[in-house]
This record gives sequence, structure tokens and C-alpha cells, in this order.
Amino acid sequence: MFADMQAIFIQALLDPDKPVPASVTSYRTGVPVKRFAVYRNNVIAGLVEAMRAGFPIVERIVGADFFAATARLYAINRPPRSPLMLRYGDDFPEFLSHFPPAAELPYLADVARLELARRLAYHAADAEPLRIELITTLTPDALAESRLTIHPSVSIVRSRHPIFTIWAMNSGDIELTPIDEDAAEDALVTRANLEVTVHRMFSGGAAFLQCLMAGNTFGAAASTALKDNADFDLTANLAMLIGSGAIIDVQRTAEGVPNDQCI
Repeated sequence: MFADMQAIFIQALLDPDKPVPASVTSYRTGVPVKRFAVYRNNVIAGLVEAMRAGFPIVERIVGADFFAATARLYAINRPPRSPLMLRYGDDFPEFLSHFPPAAELPYLADVARLELARRLAYHAADAEPLRIELITTLTPDALAESRLTIHPSVSIVRSRHPIFTIWAMNSGDIELTPIDEDAAEDALVTRANLEVTVHRMFSGGAAFLQCLMAGNTFGAAASTALKDNADFDLTANLAMLIGSGAIIDVQRTAEGVPNDQCI
């Protein structure tokens, strides 16, 4: 019974064409139409503000009015599923990818994915970045047979578009310049020293890091990355991972995983 009342209340709250639920009463008026409308507007406005806070670069790209209208439609069709508002909007990228008015901006959904990754990184567990000497003192063979532990905040956003460049230009990190919208880029998101950072990944870097995150050995990950992209530079990619704080530990393994594949 109570569950049915809740369902009716939520439907009325999100749809202005629905009547005020019979369970909502007021000691001043029989049916508080105006007061319920105010409450409805406040709820939707609050959800729009939450979206604005979570996706500021998307808003900057499309403009405040377009974003507000889009966020309102999203809020009405996809209300929160959890009281933890930090995760609200986790399917906003998917929503944008099927949103006809945004079809002229094919990279917009990936921008939203990058912003969501930054938010999740901010709330991820803390961990101390790896001390560089723990790797530099290993022999090449020992390193190849080792597994690297990745920081809990790390994620990879892969895109067929220049996702890092678009994000960086609109966040003020780099100057606005003409871009090739079909130039694929991968972005690394991490939070070292309590600050969320975004880095453009080098060729093959995403495949390399994905293998490491899956628990494969360093050698297997490097081999897979080279197959993914012939321009893969192991030194440059490892330096970026260490410098960004993406690695927190290195462990030798007695049982080596074949270095010619990533499993």
C-alpha cells in the first residue's frame, strides 16, 4: 500500500500533467495544488543544479539555457535511484549519446564521461603514490614479471574524438584552437595528492593501463600495448603513470604470466 502511494507521489512530482496525489492534503485547502507545484519545481530545480555542478564543461560547451533544458528532461525521465547525489548523473553520458538535439556534437557524451570520471575520482579511496625507487631498482626481467597496483581513483576515458583537448580547452587549461573532431584521444583520470588530474594518454597507453588494471604482469601489458599501437613508447607511458600518481605498488610474482598476451 505504502509502496503504491510512493509510486503515485513520484509520478506526480516529475510530471506536471499529473494531478496532486490524493494522499497529499493541507489543513488550509483540500488539495494544495499551488504548494505542490512549488515543491515540484524546487525538486526539479535542485536536480538541475546537481547536474550543473557535476557537468560544468558540458554546460560551457552547450550554453546555460540548452544545458538547463537538457538537465530538466534528464531529471524528469531519470530521477535519482540513490540518496547519494554524488552518483547522480552516472548515465547522463548515455542519455546525451541518444539525445537528438545534441547530435551535432558527437563528442559531447564523451565529455560527460570524462567529467563523471573526475567526480568519481574525487570521491575514491585514498592511497599513497608509488615511490619511484621501487621500480627503478628492479631489473628489466624482474619488472616484466611484476604486477603494478593502480590507484583506486584511476579510470580511462577512450574516445573517437579529441576528448582531452576539448575538455582542456573548455576548462581553461589550454588555449582555444581549431581541432579535428575525428582525432581520437584517450584520457587518464586520477587523484594523487588529493587533487584530481586529467592527462592525455600516449599511443597504446590505454591498452597498457587496462591490462595492468586487470592484474596482468608488466611484460604482458607492454606486449599487448605494442600490438594495439606500433608507436607505443613504454618509457613515456610508464613515466606518465608514475608522475601522475596512478601507481601505488609493485609486486613481484613467482608465477609469470606469458608476456605475449594480456589475459
